[in-house]
This record gives sequence, C-alpha cells and structure tokens, in this order.
Amino acid sequence: MNVFDKYAEEYDRWFDENPLIYNAEIECLKRHIPKGKGLEIGVGTGRFAKPFNIKIGVDISKEMAKIAEKRGIKVIISSGENLPFNDEEFDFVLINTVLEFVEDPKKALEEAKRVLKKGGKIVIGIIDKDSYLGKIYEEKKKKSKFYKDAKFLSAKEVIEFLKELKFKNIKATQTLFEDEYRKYEIKEGYGEGGFVAISAYK
Repeated sequence: MNVFDKYAEEYDRWFDENPLIYNAEIECLKRHIPKGKGLEIGVGTGRFAKPFNIKIGVDISKEMAKIAEKRGIKVIISSGENLPFNDEEFDFVLINTVLEFVEDPKKALEEAKRVLKKGGKIVIGIIDKDSYLGKIYEEKKKKSKFYKDAKFLSAKEVIEFLKELKFKNIKATQTLFEDEYRKYEIKEGYGEGGFVAISAYK
C-alpha cells in the first residue's frame, strides 16, 4: 500500500488545518486557470480540482480517489506518464505538486501535451526547490511520510522542460514568501515565493 493510500484522510485534513496556505495556493493557480474542460493529473483528494470546476482526474491512490469522488470528481486510477485519454481531449491540464512524485516528469508533461487541444493550456504548481521553502522541505523530507521519496524541482527546471517540449508563452506566479508580512501575497514571476504556479500553451 502506498503512503497516499495509507494516510489519505490525514493528507486531506491538512488543508482544513492550514487554510491560509491552501487559499494562497488556490489564488496563485487561479491566475492561470482558463475556462473549459479540465483534467487534473495527480488529482489526490480533489482539493484543487473542485474549486477550479475540474470534473475528471487521474491518480495512483485508490483511497484518495474515493475522497475526490465524494467531491464529485471522476477519478481514473492511472499514472501521469500513461494517460488513458485520446489526443487533444482537454482545454487545460492541471498538475499541482505532483511532478516531484512521478517517475519521469518530462514524460508526464509530454502526456499532458498530447491530451491538450491545440492552443490548450498546462498549469503546474510546485514547491520551488531553489526557494527558502524548498530548502526546508528538502531538509525535512527524510522524516516526512509524504515527501520522503519526492524529487523536488526548481521553477527553472520546469520552465526548461516546457521549452524543450515546445510549449509557448510561459508565465509564472508565486506566493508563500519568507517575509511573514507578505507571506500570502501573490506576485508575478518566481525566485522568492516557496510555491510557484507556471503555465504555458500548446
């Protein structure tokens, strides 16, 4: 049993216990989410799919999928590297704090591109490895049941992947700053915030 199956309820409860962080991440991603038919890769318990009106997701965790389905999201048990969808099926694809867990992040991005319609949008959320928060996560990861196997990525690395895959018009937005007075601000770009949302068009 994988860790996300074993601790699905605990994982989901974290969002209720940390509403300021959760809402900042939602607001940061919201700047990038377009209208249309969306797919979330690594949908988890549906905490991000639901506010963005995403009706379908994939995940490898059956226990998390059960929680997402209670939120009205159809979940297919599958990995991000092998999506069970036709080419050009979605207007946008969300991949939020998931690339650090997939075996092959570039392959997952290739698959996302395949299922996107022409002109469709990819939206990615990460804990930026190069940020103060990324360094904290990296340090604590050995003791974390959820993050011990994570391979954190920097915003630069994700942007490089997108360029290699010929995505266009790459934009980034950041939040969760080290400065407590502006911790939950949303700001364009990356390099300061611990959480970064990155989007690009097919």
